[in-house]
Amino acid sequence: MTATHLYQTGIIGNCSYIAHIHKNTNISWLCWPKFDSSFVFGSMLDEEKGGKCTILPTSDYSSHQYYIENTNVLRTEITAADGRYRITDFAPRFHLHERYFKPLMLIRKIEPLEGNPRIKIACEPVCDYGRSKMRTAIGSNHIDYMGCDEDLRLTTNVSLNYILKEQDFVLNDVKYLIFTYGYTLDAPIVATAEQFLRETTAYWRVWIKHSSIAGFYQPYVIRSALVLKIHQYEDTGAIIAASTTSLPESPGSTRNWDYRYCWLRDSYYTLTSLNHIGHFEEMEKYFNYISDITFDTDKRYQPLYGITGKRHIVEETLEHLRGYMGEQPIRVGNQAYEHIQNDINGQVLISMLPLYTDHRFVFSERGDSVRWIDGVLKKIEMTIDEKDAGIWEFRNIANMHCYSNLFQWAGANAALKMAKTIGNQALEDRAKILIDKAAAHIEACYDEERKVYTNAVGSKHLDASTLQLIVMNYLDPSSQRAKDHLAGLEKELKTEDGLFYRYLHADDFGKPKTTFLICAFWYVEALACVGRLDEAIQAFENIISFSNHLLLFSEDVDAKTGSQWGNFPQAYSHVGLMNAAYRIAKKLDRPVFL
Repeated sequence: MTATHLYQTGIIGNCSYIAHIHKNTNISWLCWPKFDSSFVFGSMLDEEKGGKCTILPTSDYSSHQYYIENTNVLRTEITAADGRYRITDFAPRFHLHERYFKPLMLIRKIEPLEGNPRIKIACEPVCDYGRSKMRTAIGSNHIDYMGCDEDLRLTTNVSLNYILKEQDFVLNDVKYLIFTYGYTLDAPIVATAEQFLRETTAYWRVWIKHSSIAGFYQPYVIRSALVLKIHQYEDTGAIIAASTTSLPESPGSTRNWDYRYCWLRDSYYTLTSLNHIGHFEEMEKYFNYISDITFDTDKRYQPLYGITGKRHIVEETLEHLRGYMGEQPIRVGNQAYEHIQNDINGQVLISMLPLYTDHRFVFSERGDSVRWIDGVLKKIEMTIDEKDAGIWEFRNIANMHCYSNLFQWAGANAALKMAKTIGNQALEDRAKILIDKAAAHIEACYDEERKVYTNAVGSKHLDASTLQLIVMNYLDPSSQRAKDHLAGLEKELKTEDGLFYRYLHADDFGKPKTTFLICAFWYVEALACVGRLDEAIQAFENIISFSNHLLLFSEDVDAKTGSQWGNFPQAYSHVGLMNAAYRIAKKLDRPVFL
């Protein structure tokens, strides 16, 4: 029997960066100063050239990893023959001076729990995706690592020689490792680390307490919400798809992509799920990001942008790295920025709709509303009759995709509501024309014989993205057409465990071998919408079993082995979980806890 592959890391972050902490204590992935920068620790992609930061015993050990409840503070407990100790890893985040304190700082607290464990600390940061190691210089209570664009400093109460020489020592009191990038820590080590830990723990628990989460699998929704929150780069408002690059969708597939950028489509789904639990700050920050992009172009949106709005995300292959479990290629950048993907026009409008329909926001004070809505409508008018690469970003295939036209339809409906809110008849009239055009294209995808909507006009292929026809209320969920469409997709794309393939036809890289997790959650939503609630709950319960030890979900799941594949954790998957849980809770009329 093939072993099940699960990712053995947890993540910490503070909306400035995300780090992956492996169960073996290693910081296996950390990109500084931004999500899309080179890693300073990257053993996830190459154990030799990726550097390391481990805190290990001198003998065999077992590891237990968990989050401090309702926080993004991660703990790893190590048990060895001579004792037990705990590492608490966190990225400081809390309110300070009327703003958020979210520095490029990573703190590791090491405390003995039992016995007299001997440990060894190894720290080797690297530069330029592991092409070079950093030079060291020793200070009074710190080590400077030099040679990158900025210096990395480790401030600590551990013997500096023990660290530099990787010499083992007895852990008989609490030790701290405080990493800072580009600046020095001019404060007491112990007091600073403890204060920041208290403040950060309190911040995350207050953030969760201010969430409106229904009583349906709350722990899973809470963890997913915490994951999504730290995928926003707060400086600009951009939201990334994942913090990693080149984790394969399946072994040997070469579908290894860099997801450390802001996809406008993914951002729409993320904001929707956060809105469902009563968090809108992220949407307001994203509005500033998307407004800048909208006003900066007269033509079309790109599918993705850099987190600072960069347009050219040139894709290159790194030949010098071994790759995750030897999987090649290693890609930095993403050529999909050149694609034509017309669904994103609608998603931009839908993601901003609450700013105009929710009276908790004062839209009347926005002076740019007409110009902004007009700009996006022009993009839909320009693209509504053309073929595109679709949601799955086919590189050499163009079609009139059902999903793309669905979101042009939904986006035009959102624009119509916005136009009514601000009292602009001209925008209303244009939106109505686009609604009708998009609907006509969608209906051209209907296969009368099979009673199902295909993935594109003139195609016989089915696609899980068309589950959104039901979820988005294009199809009346109570209608026979919706039920027939769902049955058709189930017959071809669903596995016994309720997992869903995106599609089964060949694309640029052959036929997909793994299921796409968000599609399974869309299936759960569709089941709930058409009234098959018991099946929706059963499918939901099956799907959430495919998490790792920390309730973190990957992009893809192998239906045969239950293995996690693809970039991790994937924002899409956690969005899917939150939205599916929200949909079921509404149907069950479960109370929402504020």
